[in-house]
Amino acid sequence: MSSSTAAQRLGAEPFVGASPVELRMNWNEGDLQTIIRSAYRQVFGNEHLMSRERLTSAESLLRQGEIEVRDFVRALAMSELYKKKFFYSTPQVRFIELNYKHLLGRAPYDESEIAYHVDLYQSEGYEAEINSYFDTEEYQESFGDAIVPSYRGFTSIKGQKTVGYTRIFQLYGGYANSDRSQGKNKSAWLTRELATNVSSSIRSANSGNSLGGTTTGSRSQLYRVRSTQASAASRPQLRRSIKENVVSYEQLSSTLQQLNQRKAKVLSVQPV
Repeated sequence: MSSSTAAQRLGAEPFVGASPVELRMNWNEGDLQTIIRSAYRQVFGNEHLMSRERLTSAESLLRQGEIEVRDFVRALAMSELYKKKFFYSTPQVRFIELNYKHLLGRAPYDESEIAYHVDLYQSEGYEAEINSYFDTEEYQESFGDAIVPSYRGFTSIKGQKTVGYTRIFQLYGGYANSDRSQGKNKSAWLTRELATNVSSSIRSANSGNSLGGTTTGSRSQLYRVRSTQASAASRPQLRRSIKENVVSYEQLSSTLQQLNQRKAKVLSVQPV
């Protein structure tokens, strides 16, 4: 089977072999609109946006040359619109999966990447979590300042683990689908694969038929979640006890949700 035929069967043909969408010197308005459309489609998971939802101020700054393409993409991910669609009503681990997909164009490779971002968000907040994808050597080497992020996991990329190829297909729902229309945002998609370090079968986006098997891997490592309970506003608390939960990766998302519901502050998430 040729690579183009395989890409067609997998529904990834629009991305395999496609040229990067780059804002070059001496661009015109048509070039700019191509950049803007591509950025919205990538960052918002192929969802159609209404005209009133667009970030016109960020578009204007890009048009005037006051920000680079990287800054424009960052502004989309920092926006209240992105939070409404992918943050507020989405479990944290699923949100991190989508950030990898939207901003780096690949799937998470292992549990440690998820744990790092969970810990970063809990300790430093939303902006630090989003910035952590842009302010990396990986982003610079892959997209730089002028290229819109795109799905890279469908082909061989520098530093990619083998499981990254099959996992991007778990997050990818086909060119005509959007990340919010697939109805699976209530839970993380890669929990089993990351917890057991396995690569899943690849299924055709058209027929849903499996095109490959699965491989076995090592057992999941446990994680220690350290938290402290916030004191009630009406009752000063001079000493706060620190609680530790040791949980598997599969329990990590639900544990963090329970702690947030109890208004506890997560201090750290570390491998045992």
